[in-house]
Amino acid sequence: MIRKKEECKIEYREHMRDGKGTVEITNFIEGPQELCDKGRLFSKISLKPGCSIGYHVHEKDSELFYILQGSAEYNDNGELRTVSAGDVTICPAGSGHGIENKTDELVELVAVIVYA
Repeated sequence: MIRKKEECKIEYREHMRDGKGTVEITNFIEGPQELCDKGRLFSKISLKPGCSIGYHVHEKDSELFYILQGSAEYNDNGELRTVSAGDVTICPAGSGHGIENKTDELVELVAVIVYA
């Protein structure tokens, strides 16, 4: 199967996880069944300057980010670190994270959520 980019659904979430601004999410899959029910998200996330995804804990799943473009402040269980294009973040079940674009440039990342 091939899904063309124009077939991917885009959604906008204001104050995602109590974050700032509006986050753009391009969903590459149409549901967990496309990940053999082993996960629930495979998407590109775009953070405009000043936007963020607020800190949250993953109880029964893990989330990975691959930073495509830009740099952002990543909250890794309370430790603030800078992540840039090419970096990977891993938030295992039971851990928390958040991300904020504090620059004047767009930040884009691929996010994957898999079940623990």
